[in-house]
Amino acid sequence: MKKEPVLVIMAAGMGSRFGGLKQIEPVSDKGELIIDFSLYDAVMAGFKKAIFVIKKENEEEFRRLLDDKAGKYIDIEYAYQELDDLPEGYEVPCGRQKPWGTAHAILAARKKIDGPFAVINSDDYYGPGAFQSIYEFLEKAEDGEKYHYCMVGYDIENTLTENGYVSRGVCEISDKGMLSSITERTKIQWQGEKIVFDEEDGDPKTCITELSRGTIVSMNFWGFTPSMLSEMEEGFPAFLDKALKENPMKGEYFLPGVVDRLIREGKAQVKVLRSRDRWYGVTYKEDKQSVVDALQALKDKGEYPEVLWK
Repeated sequence: MKKEPVLVIMAAGMGSRFGGLKQIEPVSDKGELIIDFSLYDAVMAGFKKAIFVIKKENEEEFRRLLDDKAGKYIDIEYAYQELDDLPEGYEVPCGRQKPWGTAHAILAARKKIDGPFAVINSDDYYGPGAFQSIYEFLEKAEDGEKYHYCMVGYDIENTLTENGYVSRGVCEISDKGMLSSITERTKIQWQGEKIVFDEEDGDPKTCITELSRGTIVSMNFWGFTPSMLSEMEEGFPAFLDKALKENPMKGEYFLPGVVDRLIREGKAQVKVLRSRDRWYGVTYKEDKQSVVDALQALKDKGEYPEVLWK
């Protein structure tokens, strides 16, 4: 019997540039969070179960905000991203506090996932079309000669903030609409009418590279078959060997990096589901009001009810 797709929500990271736990900041006058809009879109698309990956100390707060609201319409479970959840023979470096990254976050939920699954960030607004297209993909997804995954891709100009720089996975797409490669770029920002990124951590005047409008970027909205869990688990020790030697305090096991490796090795094909929606998120405190206004405007247009969970 084919398993129902589940939604995995990464919510363990603190918003350092935002200055706090931005996942639980209300973005509507009804006290709704960005994740409430994503959960609403997920329910409407057909998802029946959501797994939140959180820090254990934040569970009570998440339950207070979600269980009696969205939790009435979608089954919510919690998994904990623990710093010491490492393969046998590895230990947390003395003084390390930073989580091990997005791939490690998904591994925290590995015992609760037994079928196809989608992955999102808890503090990003993706739009209803993204959930519909990824659910339809996962309903039919089966691995063949290669793993059969997908990713929702956004036009870069629809994902930027006016208040500073962001990091994005910049994608190369084949003629057949498949992901060819994904490269993490940091310090992407508007420079007048241009979109640029700082190619190195050097002098910004000499290291600037321009990105054209329409460049597809990943916002960490992925669709996977269960094979991805095995690949992440098998690849984790090799990551740790490198990170513990080169960057023991801050090295992170990134989900896009695992995907890129599997594409390069010829083990996976990743269908890009292109979204024309605008992404919304609160990277900086100054972003919050524009997100509040945008989501209220969607309610005013009738795309969402005035109260999401009644």
